[in-house]
Amino acid sequence: MISFDDRHGPEDAAPPAAYPDLSVPDWYRDAKLGVFVHWGLYSVPAWADVLDRSDVTAQNAYARHQYAEWYANTVRIAGSPTRERHERLYGVGYSYEDFADDWHPAPDAAAGIVDLARRAGARYVVPTTKHHDGFCLWDSATTPFTAVRRGPGRDLIAEFASSVREAGLRLGLYYSGAHDWHASEFPPLTSNDELFALRRNDPEFAGFVAAQLRELIERFAPDLLWNDIDWPDAGKYGGPDSLQELFRAHLAAVPDGLVDDRWGVPVHGVLTREYQDIAEVQEEPFESTRGLGLSFGFNADESAEHALDGTALIRLLADVVSKNGNLLINVGPRADGSIPALQARALEELGEWLGRHGAAIYGTRPWFHDAVRVPPEGVRFTLGNDADGHAVLHALLLDPTAGPVTLDDQVSVAIREIAREPGRDGPVSLTPDPGERGVAVVTLPLR
Repeated sequence: MISFDDRHGPEDAAPPAAYPDLSVPDWYRDAKLGVFVHWGLYSVPAWADVLDRSDVTAQNAYARHQYAEWYANTVRIAGSPTRERHERLYGVGYSYEDFADDWHPAPDAAAGIVDLARRAGARYVVPTTKHHDGFCLWDSATTPFTAVRRGPGRDLIAEFASSVREAGLRLGLYYSGAHDWHASEFPPLTSNDELFALRRNDPEFAGFVAAQLRELIERFAPDLLWNDIDWPDAGKYGGPDSLQELFRAHLAAVPDGLVDDRWGVPVHGVLTREYQDIAEVQEEPFESTRGLGLSFGFNADESAEHALDGTALIRLLADVVSKNGNLLINVGPRADGSIPALQARALEELGEWLGRHGAAIYGTRPWFHDAVRVPPEGVRFTLGNDADGHAVLHALLLDPTAGPVTLDDQVSVAIREIAREPGRDGPVSLTPDPGERGVAVVTLPLR
C-alpha cells in the first residue's frame, strides 16, 4: 500500500515554515483505538470483486478493486466485474449517482454505530464525510449532491457528531481532498500513477474543497481531520483558501486538534499506514488502518475467510500499540446503518478484552530498547502504570494457548535492566493466566 508522508509538491508551493505546528497531541497518543466508518452511496450496491483474487495483477487491480467504496470508479471501467454485475442487476443507463435516491438509512443508524464503537473500547470515531464519489453526508452549501437533499434527507454527520460527543468520545472526520468524481470529468482510474495524475489542481476546485473543509471545521470542530490521497496543488500556496490557513482555522477551533499525513505538503500530523504490517517499534507515532475484511465499505460477498475475528483483532491492536501506533479499525455498515454480525462480534470481543486489560493499552508508550526494536516472536511490550500509579512493563503474549514464553538472553537482560523480574538469572519466562483468550498480559513493576 502507498505511504503518503514523503509525497508532496509542487516544489514552489508553501514551505514547511508556512504551516502551524502539527505535533501529535497526547490525547491521541493515549487513545490507542479508533473506529473508522465507511458509509455512503457505495453501501447500497455493497459489492467488490473478492471471491477469487488469484488472477489479480498490477495491470487489472483497479478493474478488480477490492474496496467496495471504490464502486463509482470500478463500475466505469469497461469489462470490469463490477460493471458487468451492475448492468445485470440495475440495467444499462442506471448510474452510480442514481443510488443517491435509493439510500434510506434507519433513523437511529449513527447512534447505533457509535454505540458499537464505544463498546469496542474505541476512544475516537472517524466517519466519512465525503468519499471520492463526491457525495456529502452533511448539509453542504457547496453542492446539492448531499444526504440532506437526496435519499437520506438528513445531515448524517450532524447525527454522528452528536452521538460521538454524547458517548464521551473524540470526533474525527474523513474527507476526500484530492478526488471528487462528481465534480470532475476524468476517465476512471486504472493505476497508481493515475491515482495522483487524474485529479483537479485548478484554483476553482481548490476553493471548492476549501469551502467544504471549512464547513466541517466550523460546524463540527473535529478533533481529527483525516484527509485522503492529496490536496489540489492550487491550494498549497498562500491566500485565504490555502491549506496552511485551513490548518490554522482548525487549530483555532480545536487547539489540541490533529491532522493526518495525506495532504501532499511538506508537513504532516500523524503518519498513516493502510493494510501494512509494521515490523519494528517506530520513533514517530503512526496510525495503522484497515477494514475488518478486505474492504472499508460494506461488501456483501465478504465472509469469515476474508475477515479478522476477535482474537486476530486483539492481537493486531497489541502489535500496533507496542510499536508506537494507534489502530483505526474500520466498520462498513450496510446501507441501513446496521453492522454485519461478522464485524460486530469481532469488535465486541475486543471491547471485552480491553475491559480486562485496557491498562496495558490505553495511555501506554512503546518500550524503546535495541533488544526489542524488532519484538521477539509472540511477545509485545508497552510501558505504563498500574492502578496505583506505579510504572510498569506490560508483556503482551500474543498466543496464550501456546503456554509460557521463554525469552532469549538479550531480551532477558534488557527486562532485568528496568523491571523487577522474579527470576535472578538465565532466560526470563513469561506465563499466561490459564484460560486467557486473545492476548495474555504479564505485568512487571519497574525498578
